[in-house]
Amino acid sequence: MKIISDFHIHSRYSRACSKSITIPGIAKACEKKGIQWVATGDCLHPAWRQEIGEMLEQGEGALYLRDNLSPTAFCLSAEVSCIYKRGEKTRRLHHVILFPDLKSVDKTIGKLADRGVNLKSDGRPIMGLDSEELLKLLLDVDDKILMIPAHAWTPWFAIFGSKSGFDSLEECFGENSKYIYAIETGLSSDPPMNWRISALDRLFLVSNSDAHSLEKLGREANVFEMDRPSYQELRRILVEHDSSKFIETLEFFPEEGMYHVDGHADCKFWCEPEKTSKLGGRCPNCGKLLTVGVLSRVNDLADRPVNPPKPPNSPPFRSLVPLRELIADALSKGKTTKTVETELVSLLKKSSEFELLLNVDEKSLHEICKPEIVESIMRMRRKEVEIRPGYDGVYGEVHIRGANSLKPAQQNLL
Repeated sequence: MKIISDFHIHSRYSRACSKSITIPGIAKACEKKGIQWVATGDCLHPAWRQEIGEMLEQGEGALYLRDNLSPTAFCLSAEVSCIYKRGEKTRRLHHVILFPDLKSVDKTIGKLADRGVNLKSDGRPIMGLDSEELLKLLLDVDDKILMIPAHAWTPWFAIFGSKSGFDSLEECFGENSKYIYAIETGLSSDPPMNWRISALDRLFLVSNSDAHSLEKLGREANVFEMDRPSYQELRRILVEHDSSKFIETLEFFPEEGMYHVDGHADCKFWCEPEKTSKLGGRCPNCGKLLTVGVLSRVNDLADRPVNPPKPPNSPPFRSLVPLRELIADALSKGKTTKTVETELVSLLKKSSEFELLLNVDEKSLHEICKPEIVESIMRMRRKEVEIRPGYDGVYGEVHIRGANSLKPAQQNLL
């Protein structure tokens, strides 16, 4: 069966996250989305770890809510922030860690506590450990633990980030880079952008939501072929690079990500890499340095042209727009309006979000959706979209209907 999975989320114990996130709430939200397997997130945080132990129990291959309250499977996970000096440069990298069982979680908690890491302060703990040192520590705890560099291209906190990252996996992890089997592409890049770097061909490109609220679950996801959610099988697929079982990834349109192009949020200015060079890397309005986005950073490291062929054994992908955004765009209403909320609730009583976005045929959609919503879904599937790209922490805007729906970009006025 096809298993839609999201392996990077957060709990209410992480900063800037919804206080309404609970384990039962995650399970119920996944049922509505059509996600079969989801991360616990933040499992190194003492309070959340306690809730995991109280509410979840080990099943075959994954954890589930006690008393069979939901079919949603859980995978033990955490994101950590490594901030350290290497080569006279401060490195700031985030990593997703997936654990095979609670025993390995608890042993890791002990090891990190021994190193002086404060695990109580944030669900995504900050630590002064070098990424290579952290990987060695995890493998020493249990060699079945998986570490995945998170949102790999984000400027500020990523392995390839323009502000504090590295130029290669080997530069970051040394000889232990062979134990990195996947990277997370992040919202601001998609597989074709990553295919431009031949050194990444040996890795799988995974996509996760990095959700800070229940609403954002599954905004990016992975689809595996498995009999049931199974950590052991997931690890085998990644380690053996078994593309026959990694069906596809479900992606943001990368332009919608908040760091896709270069820009300066305070001045509401953005531009593509070619113009950044002409501007000397500075905002034409205030003279401050532009935040170099993902598109520029990929260009810097690429050894292949734009839109290269898909490398062998790389899964295909589909680009999606969240159902709430599609409804809002189709009805010309704000995303948080009562009209959009009512329509969304009504549709999710009839089918899950992923089923509606991906699989329900056009004729059947007309039986349950308003015509303008059907049109938006079909146009999205054909990638007929208009996008103002994201930059410097500002999300991009994606529109399906209406040729003049995007406001003029300041970039185009200069």
